[in-house]
Amino acid sequence: MVAKHYRPPGKKKEGNAAKFVTRSQALKLLQISLPLFRKLCILKGVTPREPKKKFKGTHQTYYHVKDIAFLHHEPLLEVHRAIKTHERKIKKAEAKKNIERANRLRGQTPKPKIDRIIRQRYPRFVDALGELDDCLSMVHLFAALPASESKKIDVERVHKCRRLAHEWQAFISRTHKLRKAFVSVKGIYYQANVEGQAITWLTPHSLQQVVSEDVDLPTMLNFLQLYEPLLGFVNFRLYHSINLKYPPLLDPRLEALAADLYALSRYVGRNTRPSAVSSESVDLVEHEQVEAKQSVGQSEDEKSELRLAQLHHQLPSNEPGPGALMHLVEEAAGDEEEEEDQDTRECRKLFENMKFFLSREVPRESLLFVIPAFGGVVSWEGEGGPFAESDQSITHQIVDRDAQGHRFLSREYVQPQWIFDCVNARIILPTMDYAVGKIPPPHLSPFVDNEEEGAYVPDYAQTIKHLQAAARKEILPLPGAGKDLEDPQNLLAEGVVDRAEANEAAQRKQKMMMLEQQYHEDLKKELQHVTYTPADSKVDKQVSVEVTQTGEGSISDVQNVDDMSKLLMSRKKRKLLEAMQISNERKQAKHDLIKQRKKKIEAAQAQGS
Repeated sequence: MVAKHYRPPGKKKEGNAAKFVTRSQALKLLQISLPLFRKLCILKGVTPREPKKKFKGTHQTYYHVKDIAFLHHEPLLEVHRAIKTHERKIKKAEAKKNIERANRLRGQTPKPKIDRIIRQRYPRFVDALGELDDCLSMVHLFAALPASESKKIDVERVHKCRRLAHEWQAFISRTHKLRKAFVSVKGIYYQANVEGQAITWLTPHSLQQVVSEDVDLPTMLNFLQLYEPLLGFVNFRLYHSINLKYPPLLDPRLEALAADLYALSRYVGRNTRPSAVSSESVDLVEHEQVEAKQSVGQSEDEKSELRLAQLHHQLPSNEPGPGALMHLVEEAAGDEEEEEDQDTRECRKLFENMKFFLSREVPRESLLFVIPAFGGVVSWEGEGGPFAESDQSITHQIVDRDAQGHRFLSREYVQPQWIFDCVNARIILPTMDYAVGKIPPPHLSPFVDNEEEGAYVPDYAQTIKHLQAAARKEILPLPGAGKDLEDPQNLLAEGVVDRAEANEAAQRKQKMMMLEQQYHEDLKKELQHVTYTPADSKVDKQVSVEVTQTGEGSISDVQNVDDMSKLLMSRKKRKLLEAMQISNERKQAKHDLIKQRKKKIEAAQAQGS
C-alpha cells in the first residue's frame, strides 16, 4: 500500500486548494467583517464558485482567489475603513459631551461613490440595459414601501426611488416603447423594448405595503445602493437621446398634487425639441418649488398619490382648449417617425383619437402609464386632471364599481382589464364583455407563447386570434384543414398529430385513393358504353374489402413507424427522441388535466344556473 503524500511545509499549494478559498479565509485576507464583505460582493458582482473538489468540506462557501484579490485592491474598501474610523471619532466626541464637534463630524462623514463601479461593470450602455430587470423591480418596490427608521428605510430614499421610477415610466410612455402588461397577484408585469433589449419588471399594486420580518432588508438595501445610481445613469442617457435635459424641471403645482407622472409628460412635450431654458424661468421654478416645500397642508398619502400624473401631459401650458391637453407628445421632427420601427408605430396608434377618464376606484398610476404609451389621452377624477368628467369628447370611462351616479350616453363604460387586454392583443377588443357588473373574460398572460408546439391554447386566446385576423383582414385556415391530405407518417413524426389521429388520417387517405380509382374506372366504362352488370357489385365489394384491408395495413404501418425509425437511429438520437416523447406526454397530461377542470367548472356553472 502506497503511503499518502503530504505536502511539506513551505511548498506551494496545488489544484483546487490553490485556486479557491473559503469565505472565512477570505474575511481573514481582507480584514473586514461579514456584512461589509457581502456588501462588496454585491457591488462588485463577485459570486461564490463551485469547485470540482471541495477540499474544506461541502458545508463551506468557496470563492476564487482572483475574485478576492480583485476585492483586496478595491478603493471602496478603504472608504469603508475611513467611515469606520470616522464613526469612532463621532462616538468619542459624544462621550466627551462635545455635541458641536459630533454634529460637525457627522456632516463630514465620507460617502462611498458607486460611479466608477458602474462604469467597470457596464462598459457599454447595452450591457446596462440588459441587466435592468432586477434594478427596475427593486426601485419600484422601494418606491411603494413605507418609510421606517427601525428598518433603515429613509424618506429621502423612498422619494428618490419614486422619482427614478416615474422618470423611467415617462420615457417609456413618451417613446411608446411599452409592449406588454399583465396584472397578477404579485403586482403588474411590464415589458418594454429599448434599443433592441427586452426589459421586464414588476411593479407592486398601489396598496399599503407591510414589510415582513422574514425579509432580509440589509441585503436588499445593498442592492438598492447599486441600482439607484445605475437607473439614474440610464435615465440620463435616455433623456439626452431624445434631446431632453436631465433631471427634468417639474411643475411645482402638479408636484405638490403628487402628479409627478403627469408633470413629467408635460415637461417632455414642451422640451422634445432641443431648446434652452432661460435662467429667469429656472429661478422662478426653483422659487415655486421652495414655496411648495414650505406648505405642509397635504398628508403623506396625498403626496404619494400625486406622484402618478406627471408622465402623461406633454403639451405647453398655454395651449388653448382642454380637449387637446392630453395628446401624447408630438415628435421632435418629421424624420423621427421614419426612424420608428413597425412595432412602435403600431403601439402609438392603438388608442389614437381616444379619450379616457379614470374613476377614483381604478389603479390610476398604472393606467396613467399604459394609456399614453399606446397613443391615448387620459384624465382622472380629482384635482389636477387636464379635463373634467363632463367633457363630451370622452370616448371611454374606466370604472370598477356597479353604482354610477350619472351615465353619459356618448361614452362607453368598461373595466380596467379591457385596457390591458387591448394592449396585449394590439387591437381594440369589443367592450360588451367588459361592461360594468359583468364577469370579464380570463386575463391571459402575454408572456405565454400559445404558438408553441403542443401548447394549450385557451378558448379566449382563440377568440382574440380570430379578432386579430379580422382586424388585419386575414383569412385563417379551418381547424385541421390540409392535414388529411398529407402523409400521416410525417405528421406523426413531426408531432403534429398523435397516434390515433394518424391512424384515422391514414385510413381516410387510403379510402380516398381507392374511391378515386373506382371513380376513374367507372368513367372509363361509361366512355366505352359498358352497361352495368351484377358483376360490378362484386367489384364494389372487392374494392370496399381492399379499402378496409389497406386501411388496416396502413394503421399497422403507422404504428411501426417509430420502431423502424428507431432502428436506424444512433443511440444519442434515439435517447433524444425518447426524451422529446416523454416531454410531449407530460404536456398532453397537463392539457388533459386543464380540460377536465374546465369541464367540471362548466358543469358546476350549469347546475348553479
